Amino acid sequence: MTVHVAGYQALSILRGGPLTQIRETVNGLRERGLEIRLFDPWNPAPFAAGDIFHLFAANIGTYHLAREIHALNVPLVVSPITYSRHSARFLWVGLALSRVMQKFGPGIWSDYALCADICSWAAKLLPNTLAEAELLHKGYGLPQQKITVIPNGVDARFANADPSLFEKTYKLRNFILNVGHIGHARKNVLTLIKVLATIDHPAVIIGRIIAGPYGDACVREAAKHRHILLIDGLDNSSALLASAYAACDTFVLPSYFETPGIAALEAALAGAKVVITPYGGTAEYFGNHAWYVEPSSEPSIRKGIVDALQAHKTPALHDHILMNFVWKVVAEKTAAVYKEVSG
Repeated sequence: MTVHVAGYQALSILRGGPLTQIRETVNGLRERGLEIRLFDPWNPAPFAAGDIFHLFAANIGTYHLAREIHALNVPLVVSPITYSRHSARFLWVGLALSRVMQKFGPGIWSDYALCADICSWAAKLLPNTLAEAELLHKGYGLPQQKITVIPNGVDARFANADPSLFEKTYKLRNFILNVGHIGHARKNVLTLIKVLATIDHPAVIIGRIIAGPYGDACVREAAKHRHILLIDGLDNSSALLASAYAACDTFVLPSYFETPGIAALEAALAGAKVVITPYGGTAEYFGNHAWYVEPSSEPSIRKGIVDALQAHKTPALHDHILMNFVWKVVAEKTAAVYKEVSG
C-alpha cells in the first residue's frame, strides 16, 4: 500500500501550520515504515490496488484534485483543516442556501458547498478537534462513523530547545512571544500589538509579514514601541525559533480561532506559559494549563498576559503536551485509520 499525500498549491508560499502538519505527519508515517508519496501534479503516479490518497484541507484549493481522485475510486482520507466561529446550525443553513443557488445558477459555489462535497467523497475524515468534528457532523450532515479525530502535533525536539541562541542574538529573555502570520486578520496581531503597547514588558512577534493593509498596519504600530520587536519569519526548522520559544516567558496567541495553533504547542513544549484564544478546540489540547482570552476584547487579552507573567512556570503543560501531542502519537493514530480504510 502506498499513501499519496497532497494539500493546496500555495502551501509552500503560505507556510504556517498546515505545511508543518503535512511534513511532520509524513515523516512520522515514514518512520513507521509506511510508503508515503508526495503527490506531484506534473508527474502523477499510477495508483495501485490498495493505495490511499490523503488530502489535507477541504477548500477551493483542493476541490478539483479531490473530485478527480474520487472519480478514480481511490480511497480518499481528508484532514479538512476547517473551522468556523459560526454555529453548526448556521453552517447547515448556509449549505442549504448554497445548494439552492447551485440549482438555479450552475457555477455558483460557496465555501460551505466546496468543503461539504470534498468531505462527502472521503472514506474517512480526520478533524483536529472535537469542535471541528461537531461542525462536520451537525453543520455539514456528515456521518459520525466516518469521522475520527486526529490531533495536531508538535516536534519533540522543542522539549530540548536551548534559549541561549536567541538570548545572544537579540539580548532578550523572559519576554512575551507571538509566532504566526503577520497580515491575516484571523491571527489578531494588530490588536495584540496595541495591547502589548500598554504592558511594560519586552515583547517579540515572529512571523512572515504579508504586505497589505493589515500587515502594513501591524508593522507601523509595532514601530511606535521600542519594547516590541518584529522578526520577519523563521522557518519551523529554525534553531533560532526553537530558542525563542525556550527564551520567552509567556507565549500569546489571541487569534479569532485556532485548531489549536501548532506554534502554541511548540512554545508549551519548550516550557513557555500559554495565553490563547478559547475558540477552535484549544481547550482540548491545553486544558486548565493555559490562560484563555476573548480575542475581540483588548482588556481580556491584557489581563490574560499580565496574569500569566505573574505566575510561576510549572512543568505540567510541558508534560501534558509531550505525552499526548508529539508527532509520533499523531502518526500512530493516522496509520490506524489507513489500516481501517484499506480493510
